Amino acid sequence: MRSDSWGATRETVPVWGLCGPASLPTTAVAWLTDPSRRSTLRTEAAQRVTEPTPVDNSVPSGIDAAAVTDWFRSHVPALSEPLRFELIAGGHSNLTFRVADADDRRWVLRRPPLGQVLATAHDMGREHRIISALGPTAVPVPPTVGLCSDDSVNGAPFYVMDFVDGRVVRSPSDAAALSDEERRCAGESIVDVLACIHTVDVDEVGLGDLGRRDGYIARQLKRWYSQFQASDAQVDGGLGLGVVHEVHDRLAAAIPPQQGAAIVHGDYRLDNCMLGDDGRVVSVLDWEICTLGDPLADVGLLWVYWSDPGDDAVLPQASPTALDGFPRKAELVQRYGAASERDLSDLDFYVAFGCWKLTCIIAGVYARYAGGAMGDVPADQVDGFKVMLERLAQMTFAATQDVG
Repeated sequence: MRSDSWGATRETVPVWGLCGPASLPTTAVAWLTDPSRRSTLRTEAAQRVTEPTPVDNSVPSGIDAAAVTDWFRSHVPALSEPLRFELIAGGHSNLTFRVADADDRRWVLRRPPLGQVLATAHDMGREHRIISALGPTAVPVPPTVGLCSDDSVNGAPFYVMDFVDGRVVRSPSDAAALSDEERRCAGESIVDVLACIHTVDVDEVGLGDLGRRDGYIARQLKRWYSQFQASDAQVDGGLGLGVVHEVHDRLAAAIPPQQGAAIVHGDYRLDNCMLGDDGRVVSVLDWEICTLGDPLADVGLLWVYWSDPGDDAVLPQASPTALDGFPRKAELVQRYGAASERDLSDLDFYVAFGCWKLTCIIAGVYARYAGGAMGDVPADQVDGFKVMLERLAQMTFAATQDVG
């Protein structure tokens, strides 16, 4: 029934529609028994049956709400439907969704980005395996709920873990919301957690076959140099970054002896850690490129991402740590050395390697933008990546002067 018809009915028959015909007033009976009214009611009823159900535009792309809800029913006890889905992080990395039920219980769902992707680059089973294995250890990770490897359910594999309340500090404004005490606590906790990751017995937790244990830096140099050469070939006239070739050769000739094998996060930094109310790390995020190898590679990269006051922050992720309260780089290194008992005399090499690796990564991003592979992107955004790339290359060259 149309809203105007229903409004007229309510004015004439306030509550009598719940009663029997004998209790209806004469005016109501006349209205309902009018042949023209019956015809209108039949037409409107038919329309309600034949009209398609409206599409729920609130469900983000990458989620088949019905199929994923079915999966949740079989993996989450006492689920209270319906489920709500919200995209937390997207782009060309794995997509992250917040899922909540009617009782406001919350989870996180991770799946590969939309479109054609390399399975090895977005291996949900591997990421789920790592987090599940670390669950019983002292490394702060969310409890996992389950893994779905069946592409027919949601178009791609996905896994689900519990939602962890916390804060992610990505910008100076995020950091400004913390007190000096919370900033110091965050910096110290990040180092303590990194040392904890590096002390996990990989065989005991079932990750002994996650990757080759030896020759990590040599393999990484080969991998990222190959990526850079491919990016260089994508841009007309090349990227003009001869320093990348020079630094590669210098690093390859000066690889320090690897001090054992450990879990290497691969992208460990402030905004890949979730902080609790006191500033402590309550969850480590984004285990996409985790493997086994040289743990000092994580320390060198953390140094690159961390800014002291007065530093020229090339990367946006580095700028928050220049605020008062955060420990300085030297303090981070001293704290890690005490916790891990590792020799850090070759740290300059790992810092230079971290700079060089990031230069290769940003070169790939810039090449895709400049070549049009990312669609119609504003010129100033492309230029911004080029400026960042050039400054990173300069930073890499400077860092390498103390190597070898």
